[in-house]
Amino acid sequence: MDYLVRIIGPLLEGTGVTLQVFLISFVLSVPLGLALALVRVSRFVFVSGLVNGYIWLMRGTPLMLQMLFIYFALPFVPFVGVRLPDFPAAIVAFVLNYAAYFAEIFRAGIQSIDRGQYEGARVLGLSYAQTMRRIILPQVFKRILPPLSNETITLVKDTSLIYVLAMNDLLRAARGIVQRDFTTMPFVVAAAFYLLMTLVLTLAFQHLERKHAVYDG
Repeated sequence: MDYLVRIIGPLLEGTGVTLQVFLISFVLSVPLGLALALVRVSRFVFVSGLVNGYIWLMRGTPLMLQMLFIYFALPFVPFVGVRLPDFPAAIVAFVLNYAAYFAEIFRAGIQSIDRGQYEGARVLGLSYAQTMRRIILPQVFKRILPPLSNETITLVKDTSLIYVLAMNDLLRAARGIVQRDFTTMPFVVAAAFYLLMTLVLTLAFQHLERKHAVYDG
């Protein structure tokens, strides 16, 4: 028990970094994903094609590779030459990657809405933006909660990848203690922390699903 008390402090500090990366990435990637989805389903073929290509690129390459590219290779890209510190580099990589996944979730939700609702909104004199905001998106939100929940929980676990940038997140903190003390107990505690975080998210999304249930009874 004394040993657990000694290692909790460093692990909590690492958890703080993990939560920062998760929260910032989630808050930024969800609206970006929605914007990408709206462009993806728009009638502007060229821009929609560009977004489709972007989504294909982000989903088709490993997140770790994207992170390493942004941190190490971005400074050498012509006309860019930006060198980001480790934390902003991780955030940019997570936001760009997860926005692509969220975009596909939103796109599927938008396209699941019956076309007749668009026509009914047009008869009522609503613009496309008003139709999306008042009629389509509220229904989309209800329908995408399960896949959105899955992707959000995956985001929590994927934050462990930031160890490649030498950031002192939960996993790196646990690994450092393991190498120092030659015991796997820190890994067990870290696993418990991850389980607790995913449990909180699972319960939160289950509450939202019950509150906004598409099907009653």
